Amino acid sequence: MKSSLWDRIGLIVFVVSLAIIAMVYGTVSSWRGWFPAPQIKLAQETLFDVAANWKNDLALEPTRHLVDPGGVNTGPERGFSGGPSREGYVLVAGLSEQQDESFHVVHLYDRAGEEVHRWPVHYEWLDSEHKPQNVMLHGMEVFKDGSLALTFDAGNVIARIDACGKPIWTRNDIFHHSISRDGEGRLVTLLKNGVAWIDEDSGELLHSLDIEEDMTTVDDGAHQAMFNIRTRSPEDASEEISYLLDPFHINDAEPLRGDMASAFPMFEAGDVLISLRELNLVAVVEPESGRMKWWQHGPWFKQHDPDFEPDGTITVFDNGTGTGSSKIRRVRPVDGADVETVFVGSEEVPFYTWRRGKHQTLPDGNILLAEAEGGRVLEVTPEGKLVWERHMVWDAEKNLIITEARFVPEDFFKNSFKSGVPDCNTR
Repeated sequence: MKSSLWDRIGLIVFVVSLAIIAMVYGTVSSWRGWFPAPQIKLAQETLFDVAANWKNDLALEPTRHLVDPGGVNTGPERGFSGGPSREGYVLVAGLSEQQDESFHVVHLYDRAGEEVHRWPVHYEWLDSEHKPQNVMLHGMEVFKDGSLALTFDAGNVIARIDACGKPIWTRNDIFHHSISRDGEGRLVTLLKNGVAWIDEDSGELLHSLDIEEDMTTVDDGAHQAMFNIRTRSPEDASEEISYLLDPFHINDAEPLRGDMASAFPMFEAGDVLISLRELNLVAVVEPESGRMKWWQHGPWFKQHDPDFEPDGTITVFDNGTGTGSSKIRRVRPVDGADVETVFVGSEEVPFYTWRRGKHQTLPDGNILLAEAEGGRVLEVTPEGKLVWERHMVWDAEKNLIITEARFVPEDFFKNSFKSGVPDCNTR
């Protein structure tokens, strides 16, 4: 009898001890990231993601790419208001509101805000391994013949399509974010953790520059100090330094074109302006050696889309992630230069996107803005006044994410889209 009682007490003590040990280990493992905390966290995140986006993954509704409207007018009547002050077209890249036609789309709007053409982007024609609803059209470059070069986030392709959306060429690899033409027959884009140069006519990979393999190995103290601050040294210092997950997040590369090089005597035509989001770093890089000719940390935070400007300055899309306010900054690339805030949102013209976003300085000084996470395109004056805006409407409550807005003059295209394009039969 006594033996049975003590056996029970012993069993209870053993179970309680195990529970306490498990609780203590669970607490410590969550702090330290020990097994099984990461696995449990991943399982929870996967469960929440599936629950929230099952319609997206079944191609029923693009829930992963719907956002709350930006700006002041967020009601169901929102749409296009105002109008550009100049003749020309605005291209807008993002998700299609006509999901039965294509998942992604590039619109072409005239001065009156009317859509005069659209490029249906069929990702499944370009890459058979990834589902269209799980990638995002991001980089876009337009040609005078009406064709487009495109890149995708979370995808595996760069492609050029004709005016009807049919592939001219494709190249499969992890191309992402931005894409620009260098004026010499090459596209400059992002490949994995670096920059790539692509022949715009054939899609041939001509050259690439990797941050970890090329830029961080430049024999220059400034380079080492710039990049090693984001590394994790192994216990054995004799081993190679290992990088944290996505320590740089390169999100833009723009070549200095020959027709603008005279405004930047400190650089050469072909040098590349890059943005490393996680370092809050904007830099100009020599394409062959990877040597940085100029760089600056901040005051921008989690920035995108630095641009060379004709007046010899560089403008930067400062996301200001977490601050509730995005800005356009301007800096002259010389030592110790002050940074000017060109545009910041206000109560009258709110402006904020915590990620993504593009800007284009127009000939009259106005700025065209792609407020990605607000699903809105807007043009503002240097004084911060709203000229016009367009919401990319999905339904009464949500907008579609946009990733690019681009103005081109009326005579840009060889053939007028107002007079129609060749018969664009589906593939």
